[in-house]
Amino acid sequence: MKTVGVLGFQGSVEEHLNALGKAGAAGVSVKTAAALNSIDGLIIPGGESTTVSRLLNIFGMTDPIREKIKSGMPVWGTCAGMILLAKNIIGGEPCLKMMDITVRRNAYGRQADSFKCRALIPEFAENPIPLVFIRAPWVEHAGENVQILCEIDGHIAAVRQNNMLAAAFHPELTENTAAVEYFLKMI
Repeated sequence: MKTVGVLGFQGSVEEHLNALGKAGAAGVSVKTAAALNSIDGLIIPGGESTTVSRLLNIFGMTDPIREKIKSGMPVWGTCAGMILLAKNIIGGEPCLKMMDITVRRNAYGRQADSFKCRALIPEFAENPIPLVFIRAPWVEHAGENVQILCEIDGHIAAVRQNNMLAAAFHPELTENTAAVEYFLKMI
């Protein structure tokens, strides 16, 4: 069984752990470099990207995560996790600087503008899946080695670059496990 870590500082940690369980994987909360070394893949959940970025630095986790990504460990950033993976942030300072994307924070609007929709993401499933957007970012620019997986209203909402996956939406807030299963296949 694959063991997937969920960065446990802040955000939708429990929801991701539950989604992993539904998809048949063992999920563990990760807050230390030792825990990072015991997993097969890492999810960086949605939450508040500035807070998580500060906590990564305070707890000395920024460089260990970068090294794990460079060594090929699969990583998936959802919502704030997408922001943390990005090399460039419009109006903000990048954190991990690993994925060749430029991200606009809160691009889909404020909390009151949060929404649900369904979209076909062929890499994830044969049929449209539910997507939840909460103060979500979008990708303004994707580098040439970045595969665009999904666009919503003309804006890039999911991408993949080698062992990195990023989504502007929160798959852990639906009952559908297609996105989780896709990430598990990356491991």
